[in-house]
Amino acid sequence: MKKFIMEQPYLEIFPESKIGILVCKGIDNHIKDEDKYADFLKECQQLAHQHIENPEFTQNPIIRTWRDAFYKFKTKKGARCSIEALLKRVAKGNSIGTINPLVDIYNGISLKYGVPIGGEDIDKFDGDNRLTVAEGGEEFVTYGSDKSEPPYPGEVVYKDNAGAICRCFNWRESVRTMLTEETTNAFMIIETVAGERDDVMDQALEEMKAMIESELGGTVTKHIASAEAPEVVIAE
Repeated sequence: MKKFIMEQPYLEIFPESKIGILVCKGIDNHIKDEDKYADFLKECQQLAHQHIENPEFTQNPIIRTWRDAFYKFKTKKGARCSIEALLKRVAKGNSIGTINPLVDIYNGISLKYGVPIGGEDIDKFDGDNRLTVAEGGEEFVTYGSDKSEPPYPGEVVYKDNAGAICRCFNWRESVRTMLTEETTNAFMIIETVAGERDDVMDQALEEMKAMIESELGGTVTKHIASAEAPEVVIAE
């Protein structure tokens, strides 16, 4: 059995946080129609402009919320929330390219709703996936790198028995657990930190769930983790 667990050190920093989860089993993530997902991403990039209407980029509410959240724990210099990175590309007029269906779906939904979304391959987890605070020194190799860059002590991370899965909360993921075309069982997440956009998170989860079921098959179950219910079984 594998679980997702919001551990107490994390909840002491973000006691009102909720994590929306989709557990996807038996999906087919092979690329079949790249143009379809390219069009989907273009449409979502246009919708994303509603989240960055203030010309002072950091004063847009979504950006401000996550900047303030990142001030609450130790981070690598320059690390930013995943939704900020996507919205910055939109603001600069840069397109979001296709990668594979699951990643394209979550990037599009992230842009449309203005929420950070991530995804990992459940079969690559070594034990439970824990949202917690790093001890420092956990193994972490990200895409495009060939060396480990461990998180700092006190950094918010997702980690399992083998090391960090995602550094600086939702900044950068490990190549070890990343989604690929061969992924058949996936763990998808949307994060909130203070109950500020729980309704939007739920809408985004529902649309992403429907899209994955329609496009990739398999079964998809939805869960919400919180301080009151911090554990979710993700694999039997």
